[in-house]
Amino acid sequence: MKKTVLVIDDDRVFNALLVKNFQRMGLEPVSAASWREAEKLLTQHEPDLILLDFRLPDADCERLLPLLAAQYPVIVLTGFGTIRNAVSMIQLGASEYLTKPVDLAELELTVSRVLETAALRQTLEHYRKRVNQDQSALVGDSKEMRDVHSLIDAVAPTDVTVLIQGESGTGKEMAARAVHERSPRGDRALVIVDSCGLQEQLFESELFGHERGAFTGADQQKKGLIEEAAGGSLFLDEIGEIPPAIQAKLLRVIETGTFRRLGGTKTLRADVRFIVASNRDLLGMSKNGSFRSDLYYRLSSFIITLPPLRERREDIPALARHFLDSFRKTEAKELTPETLKRLLAYDWPGNVRELRNTVERGFILSRGARKILPDHLAFIPGLVSGNNDTTLQYGFEPTLEDIERDYFSKLLVKYGGNRQKAAAALGISERHAYRLIVKYQLSDL
Repeated sequence: MKKTVLVIDDDRVFNALLVKNFQRMGLEPVSAASWREAEKLLTQHEPDLILLDFRLPDADCERLLPLLAAQYPVIVLTGFGTIRNAVSMIQLGASEYLTKPVDLAELELTVSRVLETAALRQTLEHYRKRVNQDQSALVGDSKEMRDVHSLIDAVAPTDVTVLIQGESGTGKEMAARAVHERSPRGDRALVIVDSCGLQEQLFESELFGHERGAFTGADQQKKGLIEEAAGGSLFLDEIGEIPPAIQAKLLRVIETGTFRRLGGTKTLRADVRFIVASNRDLLGMSKNGSFRSDLYYRLSSFIITLPPLRERREDIPALARHFLDSFRKTEAKELTPETLKRLLAYDWPGNVRELRNTVERGFILSRGARKILPDHLAFIPGLVSGNNDTTLQYGFEPTLEDIERDYFSKLLVKYGGNRQKAAAALGISERHAYRLIVKYQLSDL
């Protein structure tokens, strides 16, 4: 795709010269001779770079520059070239500063450098987020995991929307990362969206962005996560939680590849691959009307189902050792045969996430010991005894909050992180259960 450059300069002859030069460079220029014209163009175009004349007749550019620079790379052009002015422009957010008359060769080099720097920053941010990311959920050589890897390898090179299904803790986000990283988009951003817990308007604003004045408090334009993921992939986790109104807009984006910001009239292109996940029965929800059937059938063109850990027990030793390797710094530890036996005997309702937490706690409780013994795992209810009873034991007088927190956390573990089931066991609403998760910071269970 051609990069779009917005030229804002009130010298129409110079403006036309810049436009012609950028066309020769293979760029797509649009031009304005005033800020009023530029504002209108910004509702129709999404520039990759702005060239801004610092002495516009209808704008205070000292106030304008920081607002523009927060959203776009900006090169400032001015006829008043001093070191003090240059420092001032950079402090206000300008990427570069050039004085008139501009040498066109220098301008070309500067524009190319700024565009390359912007692309590098996006790539570096992507790799920064990938540093130390744990791909542990996909560790294992069981038939079930080999099948999962085969599906990922088959779909990754395409741009097909992928639906990843599985219980909480099975590694749906890790599978989404694998799909993205094995795809041609793998060197660009993977933007992750947690669909739980956001109000409808806030979710819409986060996903699609909003224009200034779209709602109370929207004092400036904000790009959404779809734009942030441009060229890469967007992972929507727990898509079954998305409100019906947003489901309709999401369907339109996936089908047409276009969208509008909240409160906007400009149609934007969504150059993004969608990967979605859910631990709920989306097909059943589509049949009972709680999830749009047309969206479900659009999402289900390619499904990857992650097996629960209890169905691939032969992977438990490899996973446990992988976790031990990731925890150790200078201290090497190993699991005794009896400890491994206990791990293999447990059903792991919280799946890989619960196993990771268990091994980490055992690593900590074993302190200076070289071996992790079954006793180091005895604090996990049912792990040693082999039953799934939910019991609480204290060596002190607990408060009601202690009991509420601990009992609810054990129910979440028991039901694999499914707050709907945990809520039903407690006799409370799912919304109340969500508030307890937030209150006690239990989102990792």
